[in-house]
Amino acid sequence: MGAVPVARPGGWPVGAVAAFFSDLLAAGRSDVTVRSYGMDLLRWLRFLWAVEVAWDRATRSEARDFCRWLAITNGPKGSGGGTPYSVSVRVHSETVLRCFYDFHRDVGTGPMVNPFPLDRSGRGGRAHAHHNPMEPYRNERVGLYRPRVVKPIPRNIPDAQFNEIFARLPSNRDRALVAFYVSTGARAFELLTVTQSGVDPGRQLITVVRKGSREAQELPASPDAFVWLRLYQLEMEGLIPRGRTKPLWWTRRKPFRPLTYHAVHRMFERVNTDAGTSATLHALRHTAAYRMAQDPAMPLTDVQYVLGHAQLTTTQIYLTPRKEDVIERVLAHQAEQSRKSTEQHIPPAAGYRPETLDVLFSRRST
Repeated sequence: MGAVPVARPGGWPVGAVAAFFSDLLAAGRSDVTVRSYGMDLLRWLRFLWAVEVAWDRATRSEARDFCRWLAITNGPKGSGGGTPYSVSVRVHSETVLRCFYDFHRDVGTGPMVNPFPLDRSGRGGRAHAHHNPMEPYRNERVGLYRPRVVKPIPRNIPDAQFNEIFARLPSNRDRALVAFYVSTGARAFELLTVTQSGVDPGRQLITVVRKGSREAQELPASPDAFVWLRLYQLEMEGLIPRGRTKPLWWTRRKPFRPLTYHAVHRMFERVNTDAGTSATLHALRHTAAYRMAQDPAMPLTDVQYVLGHAQLTTTQIYLTPRKEDVIERVLAHQAEQSRKSTEQHIPPAAGYRPETLDVLFSRRST
Protein backbone atom coordinates (compact mmCIF):
# COMPACT_ATOMS: atom_id res chain seq x y z
CA MET A 1 0.00 0.00 0.00
CA GLY A 2 1.58 3.28 -1.05
CA ALA A 3 1.50 6.66 0.62
CA VAL A 4 -1.21 9.18 -0.14
CA PRO A 5 -0.01 11.48 -2.96
CA VAL A 6 -0.46 14.96 -1.46
CA ALA A 7 -0.46 17.48 -4.29
CA ARG A 8 -1.38 21.09 -4.94
CA PRO A 9 -4.62 21.86 -6.82
CA GLY A 10 -2.56 22.17 -10.00
CA GLY A 11 -1.15 18.68 -9.61
CA TRP A 12 2.39 19.46 -8.36
CA PRO A 13 3.44 17.38 -5.32
CA VAL A 14 4.18 19.23 -2.09
CA GLY A 15 7.89 18.88 -1.44
CA ALA A 16 7.53 19.54 2.27
CA VAL A 17 5.20 16.57 2.62
CA ALA A 18 7.44 14.32 0.51
CA ALA A 19 10.41 15.15 2.76
CA PHE A 20 8.33 14.37 5.85
CA PHE A 21 7.23 11.03 4.37
CA SER A 22 10.83 10.12 3.56
CA ASP A 23 11.79 10.79 7.17
CA LEU A 24 8.95 8.61 8.45
CA LEU A 25 9.90 5.71 6.18
CA ALA A 26 13.57 6.03 7.18
CA ALA A 27 12.50 5.81 10.83
CA GLY A 28 10.82 2.47 10.12
CA ARG A 29 7.20 3.59 9.90
CA SER A 30 4.99 1.36 7.76
CA ASP A 31 3.25 2.35 4.54
CA VAL A 32 -0.05 2.15 6.41
CA THR A 33 1.17 4.74 8.93
CA VAL A 34 2.46 7.03 6.19
CA ARG A 35 -0.86 6.80 4.37
CA SER A 36 -2.73 7.67 7.57
CA TYR A 37 -0.47 10.70 8.12
CA GLY A 38 -1.01 11.72 4.52
CA MET A 39 -4.77 11.90 4.94
CA ASP A 40 -4.37 14.34 7.85
CA LEU A 41 -1.86 16.47 5.96
CA LEU A 42 -4.06 16.57 2.86
CA ARG A 43 -7.00 17.80 4.93
CA TRP A 44 -4.84 20.55 6.48
CA LEU A 45 -3.30 21.68 3.18
CA ARG A 46 -6.70 21.90 1.51
CA PHE A 47 -7.84 24.11 4.36
CA LEU A 48 -4.81 26.37 3.88
CA TRP A 49 -5.36 26.53 0.11
CA ALA A 50 -8.96 27.61 0.76
CA VAL A 51 -7.86 30.48 3.02
CA GLU A 52 -4.88 31.26 0.75
CA VAL A 53 -2.15 30.78 3.35
CA ALA A 54 1.13 29.01 2.53
CA TRP A 55 1.95 25.99 4.69
CA ASP A 56 5.12 27.63 6.04
CA ARG A 57 3.26 30.87 6.82
CA ALA A 58 0.55 29.25 8.93
CA THR A 59 0.18 30.60 12.47
CA ARG A 60 -1.61 29.57 15.61
CA SER A 61 -4.70 31.38 14.32
CA GLU A 62 -4.98 29.08 11.27
CA ALA A 63 -4.32 26.02 13.43
CA ARG A 64 -7.00 27.09 15.89
CA ASP A 65 -9.55 27.74 13.12
CA PHE A 66 -8.72 24.42 11.46
CA CYS A 67 -9.22 22.43 14.68
CA ARG A 68 -12.47 24.26 15.30
CA TRP A 69 -13.56 23.56 11.71
CA LEU A 70 -12.97 19.82 12.20
CA ALA A 71 -15.17 19.92 15.31
CA ILE A 72 -18.17 21.52 13.59
CA THR A 73 -17.96 20.60 9.91
CA ASN A 74 -19.48 17.58 8.23
CA GLY A 75 -17.24 14.58 7.74
CA PRO A 76 -16.43 13.06 4.34
CA LYS A 77 -19.19 11.55 2.24
CA GLY A 78 -20.14 8.09 3.41
CA SER A 79 -18.99 8.70 6.98
CA GLY A 80 -22.46 8.88 8.42
CA GLY A 81 -23.80 12.03 6.76
CA GLY A 82 -23.84 15.41 8.40
CA THR A 83 -21.78 14.55 11.49
CA PRO A 84 -18.56 16.32 12.58
CA TYR A 85 -15.24 14.54 12.47
CA SER A 86 -14.85 12.14 15.38
CA VAL A 87 -12.70 12.99 18.38
CA SER A 88 -10.22 10.26 17.45
CA VAL A 89 -9.75 11.79 13.97
CA ARG A 90 -9.21 15.25 15.47
CA VAL A 91 -6.73 13.92 18.03
CA HIS A 92 -4.76 12.07 15.37
CA SER A 93 -4.80 15.11 13.08
CA GLU A 94 -3.45 17.45 15.78
CA THR A 95 -0.63 15.05 16.64
CA VAL A 96 0.38 14.49 13.01
CA LEU A 97 0.41 18.19 12.14
CA ARG A 98 2.43 19.07 15.24
CA CYS A 99 4.99 16.38 14.30
CA PHE A 100 5.05 17.69 10.70
CA TYR A 101 5.95 21.21 11.81
CA ASP A 102 8.40 19.93 14.44
CA PHE A 103 10.23 18.06 11.68
CA HIS A 104 10.51 21.11 9.42
CA ARG A 105 11.53 23.36 12.29
CA ASP A 106 14.34 20.97 13.23
CA VAL A 107 15.68 20.70 9.67
CA GLY A 108 15.33 24.44 9.08
CA THR A 109 12.73 24.36 6.31
CA GLY A 110 9.65 25.48 8.20
CA PRO A 111 8.48 28.21 10.58
CA MET A 112 10.40 28.65 13.82
CA VAL A 113 7.15 28.64 15.81
CA ASN A 114 4.97 25.54 15.53
CA PRO A 115 1.38 26.59 14.75
CA PHE A 116 0.21 23.55 16.75
CA PRO A 117 1.87 24.31 20.11
CA LEU A 118 2.04 22.26 23.28
CA ASP A 119 -0.29 23.02 26.15
CA ARG A 120 1.97 23.86 29.05
CA SER A 121 -0.70 25.19 31.38
CA GLY A 122 -0.65 23.41 34.71
CA ARG A 123 2.68 21.73 33.96
CA GLY A 124 5.18 24.55 33.86
CA GLY A 125 7.72 22.62 31.86
CA ARG A 126 8.80 19.17 30.86
CA ALA A 127 6.23 16.37 30.93
CA HIS A 128 6.60 14.01 33.94
CA ALA A 129 9.35 16.24 35.41
CA HIS A 130 8.34 15.33 38.98
CA HIS A 131 6.86 11.92 38.34
CA ASN A 132 6.80 9.48 41.25
CA PRO A 133 8.40 6.26 39.93
CA MET A 134 6.11 4.25 42.22
CA GLU A 135 3.01 5.51 40.40
CA PRO A 136 1.85 4.84 36.82
CA TYR A 137 2.30 7.48 34.16
CA ARG A 138 -0.78 9.47 33.26
CA ASN A 139 -1.64 10.48 29.72
CA GLU A 140 -1.48 14.26 29.39
CA ARG A 141 -3.03 16.65 26.89
CA VAL A 142 0.22 17.67 25.23
CA GLY A 143 -1.40 19.59 22.37
CA LEU A 144 -3.03 22.98 22.97
CA TYR A 145 -5.77 22.23 20.45
CA ARG A 146 -5.97 18.53 21.20
CA PRO A 147 -9.54 17.59 22.23
CA ARG A 148 -10.12 15.67 25.41
CA VAL A 149 -10.66 11.98 24.80
CA VAL A 150 -13.07 9.93 26.85
CA LYS A 151 -11.75 6.41 26.59
CA PRO A 152 -14.65 4.24 25.39
CA ILE A 153 -15.30 0.72 26.55
CA PRO A 154 -14.43 -1.66 23.68
CA ARG A 155 -17.51 -2.84 21.89
CA ASN A 156 -18.22 -6.55 22.15
CA ILE A 157 -20.64 -8.43 19.91
CA PRO A 158 -23.13 -10.46 22.02
CA ASP A 159 -23.24 -14.15 21.20
CA ALA A 160 -26.79 -14.01 19.83
CA GLN A 161 -25.89 -11.17 17.44
CA PHE A 162 -22.68 -12.88 16.37
CA ASN A 163 -24.56 -16.09 15.55
CA GLU A 164 -27.08 -14.10 13.51
CA ILE A 165 -24.30 -12.34 11.59
CA PHE A 166 -22.34 -15.54 10.97
CA ALA A 167 -25.43 -17.33 9.65
CA ARG A 168 -25.86 -14.62 7.00
CA LEU A 169 -22.29 -14.60 5.70
CA PRO A 170 -22.51 -15.25 1.94
CA SER A 171 -19.47 -17.48 1.31
CA ASN A 172 -16.99 -19.91 2.82
CA ARG A 173 -14.28 -17.28 2.40
CA ASP A 174 -16.20 -14.80 4.53
CA ARG A 175 -16.99 -17.45 7.14
CA ALA A 176 -13.31 -18.33 7.33
CA LEU A 177 -12.34 -14.67 7.70
CA VAL A 178 -14.81 -13.98 10.49
CA ALA A 179 -13.91 -17.23 12.27
CA PHE A 180 -10.23 -16.25 12.21
CA TYR A 181 -10.99 -12.71 13.37
CA VAL A 182 -13.05 -13.80 16.34
CA SER A 183 -10.69 -16.58 17.42
CA THR A 184 -7.29 -14.90 16.93
CA GLY A 185 -8.10 -11.29 17.75
CA ALA A 186 -5.95 -10.18 14.81
CA ARG A 187 -6.45 -6.73 13.37
CA ALA A 188 -8.33 -6.59 10.08
CA PHE A 189 -5.31 -5.54 8.03
CA GLU A 190 -3.03 -8.08 9.73
CA LEU A 191 -5.22 -11.02 8.77
CA LEU A 192 -5.70 -9.81 5.20
CA THR A 193 -1.94 -9.70 4.57
CA VAL A 194 -1.38 -13.35 5.55
CA THR A 195 0.39 -15.33 2.84
CA GLN A 196 -0.36 -18.91 1.81
CA SER A 197 2.73 -20.11 3.68
CA GLY A 198 1.44 -18.51 6.86
CA VAL A 199 -1.20 -21.17 7.50
CA ASP A 200 -0.41 -24.29 9.55
CA PRO A 201 -3.63 -26.33 9.99
CA GLY A 202 -1.79 -29.18 11.73
CA ARG A 203 -0.72 -26.91 14.59
CA GLN A 204 -3.81 -24.66 14.29
CA LEU A 205 -1.63 -21.59 13.77
CA ILE A 206 -1.76 -18.66 11.38
CA THR A 207 1.13 -16.20 11.00
CA VAL A 208 0.41 -12.48 10.82
CA VAL A 209 2.70 -9.46 10.54
CA ARG A 210 2.04 -7.13 13.45
CA LYS A 211 0.95 -3.60 12.67
CA GLY A 212 3.35 -1.85 15.04
CA SER A 213 6.51 -3.95 15.25
CA ARG A 214 6.20 -5.42 11.71
CA GLU A 215 7.30 -8.74 13.20
CA ALA A 216 5.76 -12.06 12.19
CA GLN A 217 3.78 -13.74 14.97
CA GLU A 218 1.99 -17.09 15.11
CA LEU A 219 -1.55 -16.93 16.45
CA PRO A 220 -3.67 -19.92 17.48
CA ALA A 221 -7.05 -20.14 15.77
CA SER A 222 -10.16 -22.24 16.21
CA PRO A 223 -10.58 -25.55 14.33
CA ASP A 224 -13.73 -24.16 12.67
CA ALA A 225 -11.71 -21.38 11.07
CA PHE A 226 -9.43 -23.90 9.34
CA VAL A 227 -12.42 -25.96 8.18
CA TRP A 228 -14.01 -22.93 6.51
CA LEU A 229 -10.63 -21.96 5.06
CA ARG A 230 -10.18 -25.40 3.50
CA LEU A 231 -13.65 -25.24 1.95
CA TYR A 232 -12.79 -21.84 0.48
CA GLN A 233 -9.47 -23.13 -0.88
CA LEU A 234 -11.20 -26.06 -2.59
CA GLU A 235 -13.62 -23.66 -4.28
CA MET A 236 -10.75 -21.54 -5.59
CA GLU A 237 -8.53 -24.44 -6.66
CA GLY A 238 -6.98 -23.60 -10.04
CA LEU A 239 -8.52 -20.13 -10.12
CA ILE A 240 -5.99 -18.15 -8.08
CA PRO A 241 -2.17 -18.18 -8.13
CA ARG A 242 -0.42 -20.60 -5.80
CA GLY A 243 2.84 -19.90 -4.00
CA ARG A 244 4.29 -19.42 -0.54
CA THR A 245 4.46 -15.65 -0.90
CA LYS A 246 1.06 -15.27 -2.60
CA PRO A 247 -1.83 -13.72 -0.63
CA LEU A 248 -4.15 -16.11 1.17
CA TRP A 249 -7.34 -14.11 0.56
CA TRP A 250 -8.68 -13.26 -2.90
CA THR A 251 -11.81 -11.81 -4.44
CA ARG A 252 -14.41 -14.37 -5.49
CA ARG A 253 -15.18 -12.94 -8.94
CA LYS A 254 -13.08 -12.40 -12.03
CA PRO A 255 -10.68 -10.76 -12.43
CA PHE A 256 -9.34 -12.34 -9.25
CA ARG A 257 -7.43 -9.85 -7.10
CA PRO A 258 -6.00 -9.88 -3.57
CA LEU A 259 -8.75 -9.04 -1.10
CA THR A 260 -8.60 -5.51 0.35
CA TYR A 261 -9.73 -4.11 3.67
CA HIS A 262 -12.39 -1.93 2.06
CA ALA A 263 -13.95 -4.93 0.30
CA VAL A 264 -14.16 -6.90 3.57
CA HIS A 265 -15.47 -3.86 5.42
CA ARG A 266 -18.23 -3.39 2.84
CA MET A 267 -19.12 -7.10 2.96
CA PHE A 268 -19.48 -6.95 6.75
CA GLU A 269 -21.63 -3.81 6.50
CA ARG A 270 -24.03 -5.55 4.10
CA VAL A 271 -24.33 -8.58 6.37
CA ASN A 272 -25.06 -6.33 9.36
CA THR A 273 -27.76 -4.57 7.40
CA ASP A 274 -29.39 -7.90 6.54
CA ALA A 275 -29.17 -9.07 10.16
CA GLY A 276 -30.43 -5.78 11.58
CA THR A 277 -27.29 -5.34 13.70
CA SER A 278 -24.68 -2.60 13.93
CA ALA A 279 -21.46 -4.49 14.67
CA THR A 280 -18.23 -3.30 13.08
CA LEU A 281 -15.39 -5.31 11.62
CA HIS A 282 -13.04 -4.11 14.37
CA ALA A 283 -15.57 -5.24 16.98
CA LEU A 284 -14.61 -8.82 16.10
CA ARG A 285 -11.17 -8.15 17.61
CA HIS A 286 -12.80 -6.74 20.75
CA THR A 287 -15.09 -9.76 20.94
CA ALA A 288 -12.13 -12.16 20.74
CA ALA A 289 -10.32 -10.17 23.43
CA TYR A 290 -13.33 -10.24 25.76
CA ARG A 291 -13.82 -13.97 25.29
CA MET A 292 -10.18 -14.69 26.14
CA ALA A 293 -10.01 -12.24 29.04
CA GLN A 294 -13.15 -13.69 30.63
CA ASP A 295 -11.70 -17.22 30.63
CA PRO A 296 -10.33 -17.84 34.16
CA ALA A 297 -7.97 -20.50 32.80
CA MET A 298 -6.22 -18.00 30.50
CA PRO A 299 -3.72 -15.59 32.11
CA LEU A 300 -4.06 -11.97 31.09
CA THR A 301 -0.43 -11.96 29.93
CA ASP A 302 -1.37 -14.63 27.37
CA VAL A 303 -4.19 -12.42 26.12
CA GLN A 304 -1.71 -9.53 25.88
CA TYR A 305 0.63 -11.63 23.75
CA VAL A 306 -2.09 -12.82 21.39
CA LEU A 307 -3.48 -9.31 20.90
CA GLY A 308 -0.02 -7.82 20.37
CA HIS A 309 -0.36 -5.14 23.05
CA ALA A 310 2.85 -3.43 24.14
CA GLN A 311 1.43 -2.63 27.60
CA LEU A 312 -0.56 -4.89 29.90
CA THR A 313 -2.69 -1.91 30.90
CA THR A 314 -4.10 -1.87 27.36
CA THR A 315 -5.22 -5.48 27.72
CA GLN A 316 -6.79 -4.78 31.12
CA ILE A 317 -9.58 -2.75 29.54
CA TYR A 318 -11.11 -6.07 28.49
CA LEU A 319 -11.65 -6.89 32.15
CA THR A 320 -14.27 -4.12 32.22
CA PRO A 321 -17.69 -5.74 32.65
CA ARG A 322 -19.83 -5.77 29.53
CA LYS A 323 -23.07 -3.83 29.71
CA GLU A 324 -25.28 -6.78 28.82
CA ASP A 325 -23.56 -8.98 31.43
CA VAL A 326 -24.01 -6.35 34.15
CA ILE A 327 -27.69 -5.94 33.31
CA GLU A 328 -28.22 -9.71 33.34
CA ARG A 329 -26.50 -10.14 36.72
CA VAL A 330 -28.36 -7.20 38.32
CA LEU A 331 -31.71 -8.50 37.10
CA ALA A 332 -30.85 -11.95 38.47
CA HIS A 333 -29.87 -10.35 41.78
CA GLN A 334 -33.16 -8.47 41.99
CA ALA A 335 -35.14 -11.61 41.17
CA GLU A 336 -33.26 -13.52 43.87
CA GLN A 337 -33.96 -10.80 46.44
CA SER A 338 -37.64 -10.85 45.53
CA ARG A 339 -37.71 -14.64 45.86
CA LYS A 340 -36.08 -14.54 49.28
CA SER A 341 -38.49 -11.86 50.44
CA THR A 342 -41.44 -14.00 49.37
CA GLU A 343 -40.10 -17.14 51.05
CA GLN A 344 -39.32 -15.40 54.33
CA HIS A 345 -42.69 -13.61 54.43
CA ILE A 346 -41.10 -10.38 55.60
CA PRO A 347 -43.91 -8.04 56.62
CA PRO A 348 -44.02 -4.75 54.72
CA ALA A 349 -43.11 -1.49 56.42
CA ALA A 350 -45.85 0.52 58.04
CA GLY A 351 -48.01 2.37 55.55
CA TYR A 352 -47.65 -0.16 52.68
CA ARG A 353 -50.50 -2.48 51.76
CA PRO A 354 -49.36 -6.11 51.18
CA GLU A 355 -51.68 -6.62 48.19
CA THR A 356 -50.21 -3.50 46.50
CA LEU A 357 -46.67 -4.80 46.95
CA ASP A 358 -47.73 -8.19 45.53
CA VAL A 359 -48.91 -6.46 42.34
CA LEU A 360 -45.78 -4.28 42.16
CA PHE A 361 -43.35 -7.20 42.46
CA SER A 362 -45.51 -9.71 40.54
CA ARG A 363 -45.90 -11.96 43.57
CA ARG A 364 -48.73 -14.41 43.90
CA SER A 365 -50.93 -14.14 46.95
CA THR A 366 -50.93 -17.19 49.21
